[in-house]
Amino acid sequence: MDFIRRIEAVDTHSGIPMRVITGGVPDIPGATVHDKMRWLEANDDQLRKLMLREPRGYPAHCCNLLVPPTHPEADAGYIIMEQVEYPMMSGGNTISVVTVLLETGILPMVEPVTELTLEAPAGLIRVRADCKDGKVTAVTFRNVPAFAAHLDAVIDVPHLGKVTVDVGWGGMFYVIADVRQFKGLELIPSHGREITRVSSLIRQAAVEQLPVAHPDYPGVGITITQLSGPTQDPRADWRNAVTMATGPLDWNDPATWTGAIDRCPCGTGTCAKMAVLNAKGELPVGQDFRHQGILGTVYTGRLVEETTIGGRHAVVPTLSGRSWISGFCSFVLDADDPLPEGFTLGDIWA
Repeated sequence: MDFIRRIEAVDTHSGIPMRVITGGVPDIPGATVHDKMRWLEANDDQLRKLMLREPRGYPAHCCNLLVPPTHPEADAGYIIMEQVEYPMMSGGNTISVVTVLLETGILPMVEPVTELTLEAPAGLIRVRADCKDGKVTAVTFRNVPAFAAHLDAVIDVPHLGKVTVDVGWGGMFYVIADVRQFKGLELIPSHGREITRVSSLIRQAAVEQLPVAHPDYPGVGITITQLSGPTQDPRADWRNAVTMATGPLDWNDPATWTGAIDRCPCGTGTCAKMAVLNAKGELPVGQDFRHQGILGTVYTGRLVEETTIGGRHAVVPTLSGRSWISGFCSFVLDADDPLPEGFTLGDIWA
């Protein structure tokens, strides 16, 4: 058979599908996993497109590539790929990577607790995995420091008017808006289309009006939106719907005012929300924060330490959640395939 690429992967989900590539990609050069990520972005972005676009992916899809670690303390490295970017860090993807590493035997599982260290593009991530009968029942990791970049900022959003937002870093820069500003809008699956419309408009306005900078990752800006609100569920403290971009937004083209909702409670989004709440004096260090996604599932975060980053007050979060393996896949690219980078259409893609 005339295949020019053959990629082995394990599919998982924590609500949203998160693919983990385990084989078929040649060694990637780089002194750190961050360097490897930048090399991949510049030299083989076809891999990301092939895995996440149709016919092998769809808008609400993430992918991770396992790579050898470069740090002597790390057990494995991974590069995170999403529809429009290579994130420095992702909570849900980290949970899925740990699940695949241990449940498939790539790394040895120790019951009842396996401790390991991963190397993400953002740096070292310390992990505790609760394990029973060969299954990973919970993953808890210590994230990179999180901080609030803007609090209660008022932005002018075309087609919506003035909107009050916060901006927080939790491994990505999130613009966060209280959903109660939008009459009739609820964080429920049936309101998904309006959630993505409102969120995409807010994201673009924030990009244009609220400058952000991370001292360690120059050029990384606001890329993702979180609508936030209270929950009536006693299992959770707060509810969210995070919208990821699936393409560029054009203010003059309503077809681009959309995106894909994160089907899980969003790990780095939870960390960004906790940093914002802490900066407002509403979440102290040492208190659990149960964050519920649009499907009702919950990640539990906790701020464990105060620190500084670039002279700015920051907090160190931990996050706990779970992922499930949903498939073992072998993806191929035929030499005659006329669409070697996959494709998107305006019916479900921005």
